[in-house]
Amino acid sequence: MPLTSRMLVAGLLAASWVSQPSALHAQTLFERSPTYADLADLSFSAGMIALVRIETQIPIDPQRAQAALPGYTRFYVEAHAKTLLAGRKPLGRSVRYLVDLPLDWRGKADDLEGEEVFIFARGVDGRPGELQLVTPTAQLRWSNARELQLRSLLRAAVSPDGPPRITGVRSLLHVPGALLGEGRTQIFLSTQDGSYASITVRHRPGLPPEWNISFSELIADAIEPPARDTLPWYRLACSLPPVPPPDANVSQSEAGRMQALADYRLVLDSMGSCDRKLKFRPKAVSPSFLVAARGHEQVQSPTHWKA
Repeated sequence: MPLTSRMLVAGLLAASWVSQPSALHAQTLFERSPTYADLADLSFSAGMIALVRIETQIPIDPQRAQAALPGYTRFYVEAHAKTLLAGRKPLGRSVRYLVDLPLDWRGKADDLEGEEVFIFARGVDGRPGELQLVTPTAQLRWSNARELQLRSLLRAAVSPDGPPRITGVRSLLHVPGALLGEGRTQIFLSTQDGSYASITVRHRPGLPPEWNISFSELIADAIEPPARDTLPWYRLACSLPPVPPPDANVSQSEAGRMQALADYRLVLDSMGSCDRKLKFRPKAVSPSFLVAARGHEQVQSPTHWKA
């Protein structure tokens, strides 16, 4: 390895993740496509999201830096930046970072030199051009379908009427109607930015229950149950707890409390599970590119990963 590259690797190692022992078995990240939830998790923890072309991929001696999972090897990467999809600071023409890549049955990693990949990263203070991925494996191969999905997610995230991050359930209340089988359950949600969010489940005699979601106090702004793999779906399916807090159910009767819980489960069941396939999930933080898009200034918090 040339002296310059060795010096750059040393600098990146100093800002790298700390490898920890893990009982998880390695699995090739490219065997199973990341889900919408995976993309959203990575996007909402990144200070920048870029499309780059890998120019150099150099394995690092495991004695200097072990990969975070067995069956992986850590690589030093030099790449040409092609497109900055999200970020509040300009990105230079070339970038450098470390990434863990899975090994095949021969003990070899894919040679990605010349290929285009998406990276989810943050800058390293005082080192222009050096990046730290938000997880050891936060690099995804480019495909047209993946780019379309990612761009759609980012557009929804910066939209003025985009759904806020859900942080919990504030209260739920079932109110019976005048007719047998008639009633309504209101589920009020807490959000990261303090904005309004609620779910309404309606019961009508002889009809299956219906529900909608509102991110505004205006009745006219309520929307139908969100389609899977959309940002409103992600905010709900990947954030609501399996069971609301016991003290959140403020229905006046035992029958009302039971109905409110049943309606809460109805909402969760209708959305389906929040599937994730990547081995690592970043810690959720407010992404700086969203803050910048809304005209505010904020220093990006350090990002951590967990298996």
